[in-house]
Amino acid sequence: MEKENNTFAGKVDKSQIPVCNIMGVNIAAIDMDWLLRFTQENIQALAGDYMCVANVHTTVCAYEDAAYCAVQNGGIMAIPDGGPLSAIGRKRGYSAMRRTTGPSYLEEILKISAQKGYRHYFYGSTPETLEKLEQVLHEKYPGISLAGMYSPPFRPATPEEDAAIIRRINDTKPDFVWVGLGAPKQEQWMAAHQGKINGFMVGVGAGFDYLAGNIQRAPEWMQKCSMEWFYRFMQDPKRLFYRYFHTNTKFIWNAYLRGK
Repeated sequence: MEKENNTFAGKVDKSQIPVCNIMGVNIAAIDMDWLLRFTQENIQALAGDYMCVANVHTTVCAYEDAAYCAVQNGGIMAIPDGGPLSAIGRKRGYSAMRRTTGPSYLEEILKISAQKGYRHYFYGSTPETLEKLEQVLHEKYPGISLAGMYSPPFRPATPEEDAAIIRRINDTKPDFVWVGLGAPKQEQWMAAHQGKINGFMVGVGAGFDYLAGNIQRAPEWMQKCSMEWFYRFMQDPKRLFYRYFHTNTKFIWNAYLRGK
């Protein structure tokens, strides 16, 4: 899917973000502390832009699809959600690069939201999950400001529906628009709405399900050892076997062995 909005001029200078190009994708060579500081310093200027959460799967998909690669590189940055990405980055000289996951970033932002006055919009998933998510957010983060939630239909929106969705989101004046559609759909949606949505769009994949309690996240020691993918695989082996076998093999061959 090509980006529909090619005239958006971001307000934040991307040259200040260190990146490591891995298989054509400019992965931010950062850690969580850097990302949180950057967000707080630039949140108003980030309105209308988007951030991808990159892992081995999305990186291999971008390597094989030029249009999707343009989407990955078209936002403010793509953060290294997958441990192998940060490991490659450190191997290539970016010593400060660490795994920076979308769900962890979401939770870190939520922790400071009441103090900072951040407003949040959640776009994606199912009505049932959003209902559970709303309850959890109010319980876990007292004083959280929820601008709104919306579960889109599981089909392409008509131009009229899309215009209504944009108005619906913008009318709530969010600081963050969290997008949980899964890859590659969430990145494509954010790219198509770059400059149209008046909030900072972040694709967090399964982040909604983690917070709502639909999916249990891996223990912290597995996260630190870059084994969270294996924990997810054990929860849903039928669906994830081909993805992991296909993308992991290609990633090892191209990124590790060929130096792409």
